[in-house]
Amino acid sequence: GERKWLRMSGLTLLLPHGHEGQGPEHTSSRLERFLQMCAEDNIQVANCTSPANYFHVLRRQLHRNFRKPLVILTPKSTLRHKNNVSNKDYFINGSTFHRVLRNEITKEKEKKINRIIICSGKLYFELQDHIEQLQKENVFILRLEQIYPFPYDVFSKELKRFIDCELIWCQEEPKNMGAYGFVKRRIESVMKQINMKQEKLLYVGRRAAASPATGVFDRHLANQKNILRLAIEAEKQEILDMWSGVSLVKYQLPIE
Repeated sequence: GERKWLRMSGLTLLLPHGHEGQGPEHTSSRLERFLQMCAEDNIQVANCTSPANYFHVLRRQLHRNFRKPLVILTPKSTLRHKNNVSNKDYFINGSTFHRVLRNEITKEKEKKINRIIICSGKLYFELQDHIEQLQKENVFILRLEQIYPFPYDVFSKELKRFIDCELIWCQEEPKNMGAYGFVKRRIESVMKQINMKQEKLLYVGRRAAASPATGVFDRHLANQKNILRLAIEAEKQEILDMWSGVSLVKYQLPIE
């Protein structure tokens, strides 16, 4: 509307999105289709993992002196997660929306890190729970809260601390869906700019599929566990061998 008719719009969409075992009709907001339309800062796409960030991204819609449509992905399971909380100070005292979030760590713990996982949305909570369960001190998560406009500057600043680390994009969605196709070349451009040791972004997620999700709950759980295992426990070579993604389909798929 802004490009065609010079009309600003503050339209805000809250779209259910997340692999929670409820079947293909209750899993995907078709994130990839919104991202396909993103250009020239025409819309905003967010996938928040903290109440404070959710508050600020909504507040920002009214506080700014201009308007842009906003698409927010809103999974249901995070409403009940014990770690989906924010300190009250993050709502006040000059706090703002953060396009990328990370947990605070000490300098000593930072030295132990050799793998960075970038993800967006509710998968963060499952990854973090798995890391804590295994007491893995070598894995660190960066959460992409604003997918578009893409935060090149924030990623450049964050990844400079981990130049020699393995870098993984992890998602629940099939490889041909979700944000992977959108963020891959953008993250790799940042990697090249800061001269990271690793040249290509590693992928951990479901294999490309015609349907957003399986309708079989046990298969959903098995795929989800395999994604967590690959991202956190597997060696780099196994991740490379599984470049096409995780799948429990029994028949032989044709080579694309």
